[in-house]
Amino acid sequence: MMKTFLAVSLAVLFVGCAGPRPARMGVTNGKFIPCLDSPNCVSSQTSDQSHGIEPLSYKGTPLEARARLLATIKGMTRANIVTEQEHYIHAEFTSAVFRFVDDAEFFIDDPQKVIHVRSAARLGYYDFGVNRKRMETIRQLFNNALP
Repeated sequence: MMKTFLAVSLAVLFVGCAGPRPARMGVTNGKFIPCLDSPNCVSSQTSDQSHGIEPLSYKGTPLEARARLLATIKGMTRANIVTEQEHYIHAEFTSAVFRFVDDAEFFIDDPQKVIHVRSAARLGYYDFGVNRKRMETIRQLFNNALP
């Protein structure tokens, strides 16, 4: 029994807990898919207080905001840019120990001068606020990178 537990634990440690990339991602008609009921997701496009988070605000052009956001994400540890489009970015963030993967999405809404954000864990139910903390860290780094 103990050997089985140890083998499973080591497999999780070395293989990781990435899970498959979600099939439904991206923006449709200016909207992300809604967060599920689990508390491991935040989105700036929901009125649900438990999942809601403010979008990033910017001044200048969407191209400048996009470049600043990409530089912010690329400067973070264990971040991987998956998709770079004109108004949409998808990044994966991997935890250090168990290799859990969170998907972060960003949609540049130029008429409103905001970048909508959505971040969700791929696996599990509770994330101990990691996705919310990461988005607030991105907000701080993004704002500190102002020219």
